[in-house]
Amino acid sequence: NNGTLFLDEVGDLPLAVQVKLLRVLQERQLVRVGSRRPIPIHVRLVAATNVNLEQAVAAGHFRADLYYRLSVAVLLLAPLAQRPGDILALAEHFIEVYSHRLGLHGVRLALDARDALLRYAWPGNIRELENVIHYALIVNSTGLIAASDLRLRGVTIAEPRPPAMPAQAGAAVPGETMSSVTAKSAIEQQIAALFAQLYEQGGAGIHARIERTLFESAYTHCHRNQVHTADLLGISRNVLRTQLKRFGLLGAQRTEESVQEVPQAQA
Repeated sequence: NNGTLFLDEVGDLPLAVQVKLLRVLQERQLVRVGSRRPIPIHVRLVAATNVNLEQAVAAGHFRADLYYRLSVAVLLLAPLAQRPGDILALAEHFIEVYSHRLGLHGVRLALDARDALLRYAWPGNIRELENVIHYALIVNSTGLIAASDLRLRGVTIAEPRPPAMPAQAGAAVPGETMSSVTAKSAIEQQIAALFAQLYEQGGAGIHARIERTLFESAYTHCHRNQVHTADLLGISRNVLRTQLKRFGLLGAQRTEESVQEVPQAQA
């Protein structure tokens, strides 16, 4: 109470829990489990999600009334790979945080480590960067983190990014100011590099493997929602269903449970 409540991945809340959360937000009070007495609360609510809530509302997976309750001030944050100016600033921040916890002093990033961090694609975004720095501090014994101390497991961008200043409050973020054409070009270069690796490995059925990976990853990204997946790929739902059946990705669909309003929220 009188603090901040952060709800991560709010787009994945079950509908039954969405009803309870909406009731709390509307009445500004909650009822503890096993109690009948409502307790007034005053909190600042911050919610985050990687789900497109507007599409989730249209598909019936997220309540429209809860969406409008939450979307008072909306901030769209680009992936870390599109904000190179933040990478080293965040790395230095995590070095400071975990050095304090581990009792270390004066730990720095070597030039090759800085270059490796800037060239990495960061599929896990800031959380992955935090884990990478934490691991490097654990295994490093010299006080100078080298590239070999970094556990980078994802895709590495072919060309190193130029050093950039960290984003300042009120200033434009580098990844957000680049044109959509430039951003698209960078992503396509990464994909082309991965294709080149597949070609070098050889093997039969490269086209089918790539096609299956495309549909499977898009279907998973959209939480197995056919409407969202078809929109994402720019194809009709019938074409999508045909491809999903072709690759054996169309399993039994879950039936949505009916949700009834409850008189009071339980928390």
